[in-house]
Amino acid sequence: MNQRADHPDSRAPRHRSVVIVGAGPAGLTVGNILRAAGVDCLVLETETRGFIERRPRAGVIEEWAVRGLERRGLARDLLERAEPHTACEFRFDGERHRFSYGELTGGHHWVYPQPLLVTDLVREYVDVRGGTARFGVRGVRLYGLDGDRPSVSYVCPDTGQREVVTCDYVAGCDGARGVTRACVTPGRVRVARHDYGIGWLALLAEAPPSADCVLFGCHPDGFAGQMPRSPEVTRYYLQCPPGDDPANWPHERVWAELRRRLEVAGAAPLTEGPLIEKRVLDMHDYVTEPMVSGRLFLAGDAAHLVAPIAAKGLNLALHDAFLLGDALVARLTGGDGGGLAGYSAACLRRVWDYQEFSQWLSELYHGTAAGDPFRAGTTLARLRRLFTSPTAAAAFAEQYLGTAARY
Repeated sequence: MNQRADHPDSRAPRHRSVVIVGAGPAGLTVGNILRAAGVDCLVLETETRGFIERRPRAGVIEEWAVRGLERRGLARDLLERAEPHTACEFRFDGERHRFSYGELTGGHHWVYPQPLLVTDLVREYVDVRGGTARFGVRGVRLYGLDGDRPSVSYVCPDTGQREVVTCDYVAGCDGARGVTRACVTPGRVRVARHDYGIGWLALLAEAPPSADCVLFGCHPDGFAGQMPRSPEVTRYYLQCPPGDDPANWPHERVWAELRRRLEVAGAAPLTEGPLIEKRVLDMHDYVTEPMVSGRLFLAGDAAHLVAPIAAKGLNLALHDAFLLGDALVARLTGGDGGGLAGYSAACLRRVWDYQEFSQWLSELYHGTAAGDPFRAGTTLARLRRLFTSPTAAAAFAEQYLGTAARY
């Protein structure tokens, strides 16, 4: 789609070494890596800068990803403001079970809402490193991806004119619904998909967290989760039918179900507050392989989607961005194309590992609500094993933190 070798605009196009489509964490990280190396690039984003700096998304960042940002000069505010988390808590069979992975491994997560990370990355790219970005663009089209001179066109929001940019490479970082996913050459890639057959009601509450860590409620009525975002805002999830209407979940019903699924003996009651976001997510995954089509390199959700079951999506986007940014710098400044040639394979090893963990964790979360006594029994056996077997605990911690020695 939209891969003609020519384009309909007759004006002389400008040239950039790299055009990055999408100003999320992946695209902005790639842009910052390129600018730090003096590589000319352009970031295109369909939303306004203000919108992407406020859009609620993920908030759990693995330690290796934070260190990767830090090495690239992109973690100053994060390290000053983020909260380290060293434990999570499973609630099942009417009891609470704290899993202190920090004590077990010495590692931890960082909780830093994605809007803050995006704000940091935009400021560094545009205001500090002098990168060029166009916000609020429309009608992005890609051409000539299989040649050595691809181009990208877009409608400028200020003039209403279609602008054309030629480039050496395109980084597709515009997410699951972006244009770049549709621009891979037909027959050249395989998209593997998985549908969990469940929905999650995603909620943001203007209320402090009710516990000092992430909570996983594995309940016969369905999963419930608490993910702290800040001292004033908390993310909650409730398992629901796929395709459910958020209007079916008024304030009173939401809090009644959260209490039912999360409150256990000895735990503090939930702190309630206004719900400022309410949407239904149908749990599914996909993986595009390879993550490359000609001169187009996909990263983040444009290449793969992992359901929020294991809080892995933002981390995979950053992993892709580190590899892609470094590989583009090596190719454009030193002529070394090895990183680009191996980019997809290097990304996909971690992608598939995280997908497998998400599937395993889904059974842990949802098995007791499946309506199958056998499945409920084996799920409870898995849960109990985490707290009775040091080997099982160590394996879970490694996958939860993303600390395997090799992927």
